[in-house]
Amino acid sequence: MRNLVYHVAMSLDNYICHTDGSIGGFAAFAEGEHVDEYMASLQEYDTVVMGRKTYEFGYDYGLPPGQPAYPHMMHYIFSTTLDFGDDVSEKVKVISADAAAFVAELKNSEGSDIYLCGGGDFAGQLLDAGLIDQLRIKLYPVILGDGIRLFGANHKAVDLKTVAKKFYDNGAMLLTYDVG
Repeated sequence: MRNLVYHVAMSLDNYICHTDGSIGGFAAFAEGEHVDEYMASLQEYDTVVMGRKTYEFGYDYGLPPGQPAYPHMMHYIFSTTLDFGDDVSEKVKVISADAAAFVAELKNSEGSDIYLCGGGDFAGQLLDAGLIDQLRIKLYPVILGDGIRLFGANHKAVDLKTVAKKFYDNGAMLLTYDVG
């Protein structure tokens, strides 16, 4: 069985981005050893799941609609409104079906661990369904004050087991937890 890993950056006050989806509050952490390690860790995954807003966030960084954000991964984007027509890569599938049921089935398929890229509301749905196996939190020493929470509006209590922690010279931390 494949693990679903929520690998995400977060502020000290539990936000993964500003309310409008922008990440300007994390600008001081756009470079460094932690970024290099994150980029290298993406090679561990062959599949990524994300919500529509997270996928569309890539457009601001040059991602053409319908193309993979991570060329070596199969992409499943969960949306009831997204439609690329014929301009879509074979590595990008839009899923309008029940996300929890689809991800549960995906976890039972062959492959490496699955990268849960976001967003917060989508992650909250998967947490509610008991599908997230591991959290890899890139914790940045900033307070955004408002934004999109790590698990959206979800308030489910979950026990975590610390697996690893790493501290970086710039104040960032990588915290890894197994869920449940």
